[in-house]
Amino acid sequence: MRTCIVLAFLTLVALIIPMDGYSQSAVSECADGMTNSEQEAIEIQNTEDLAKNKWGAKLIKSPFGLGLDIQTKYMWRGMEMIVENSAPVLFPAANYTYNGLYVYVMGGYAINGKYAEVDLGVSYTWKGLNIGLNDYYYPTLDSNKDKYLNGGRHTGHWLEVCLTYTPEKLPIWVALSNFFCGADKYIDTNGNEKQAYSTYLEVGTYYDFLRSNRISLTVGAALNKSCYNGYEHSFSVCNMELKYTYNVGFRNGWVLPLNVAYIYNPVFDKSFVDFTVNLAF
Repeated sequence: MRTCIVLAFLTLVALIIPMDGYSQSAVSECADGMTNSEQEAIEIQNTEDLAKNKWGAKLIKSPFGLGLDIQTKYMWRGMEMIVENSAPVLFPAANYTYNGLYVYVMGGYAINGKYAEVDLGVSYTWKGLNIGLNDYYYPTLDSNKDKYLNGGRHTGHWLEVCLTYTPEKLPIWVALSNFFCGADKYIDTNGNEKQAYSTYLEVGTYYDFLRSNRISLTVGAALNKSCYNGYEHSFSVCNMELKYTYNVGFRNGWVLPLNVAYIYNPVFDKSFVDFTVNLAF
C-alpha cells in the first residue's frame, strides 16, 4: 500500500513538472494570446512610429545647418570692409543643402555696433562647377529710413552672380563674379551716376596636411573700374592672401577650423593679419 502511494506521488510529480514548464514557455511565447511573430510585428511597428515626426513623415538627417564665424577684422576679397571704428565681426548663418543645391542666409555684425550686413544666396554645384546668385544688403546704422524691399535707386542691395570652378583632381580653384545690379554705382567725369558692374577674378591653390590642415594662396584682381579699386583703375590686382587653416578635432568627431591669413592689397598698398574661427553645426 505504502509502495503504491509513493509510486502514485512520483507519477503525479512527473506529470506536473512538464506541464509547468510548458505553461511557462506558453506564457513567454503567447503573452496576451499572441504568437512570437505577432509580437515582432508590433515591435517593428513601434520602432517605425518612433522614427516619424509629428507630421507623420519619416525622420531623416536634417538638410539644414547652422554656423557662426568670428573674424578679428572684416576682410573680403582684399577689401577692408570696416575702415573706421573697426572691430571684430560675428557672422551668424543658416543653410540648406540638397543634391548640389545650396541656400543660405547670413548676417554680419560688428561687436561695437558700427557695422551690419544681411546676405542671401543660392547656388548649384555640378562636377566642380558652381554657379551662384548672392544678395548683399547693408542697412544704415543711424537711421531707420532705408527700405529693404523698396529702396529704389538708393537701394542698399548689391546683387551678384558668381561662377566658381574647382577641379576634383587638381588643388586649384578659379572664381569670377560680377555685381550686375544694385548699389554698385559711381559718378563719372560728367557727374552722371553709372552702374559699375564691378567684376572680380580670383585664382587660388592649396596644399593639404594630415587631419585636413591646409595652407592656401589666393590672388584676386578687379577687371574694371570697380568697388575693389575705388572706381579708379581699369585693371588691378587687389587681393593677395596667404592663409593657414588648422582643424581642432574632438572625440565626438566635431572639427573646429581655425585660420590665420596674411593679406596684402596692392591697390591701396595695405597689409593685414586676420584670425577667423568657423563654428559649424
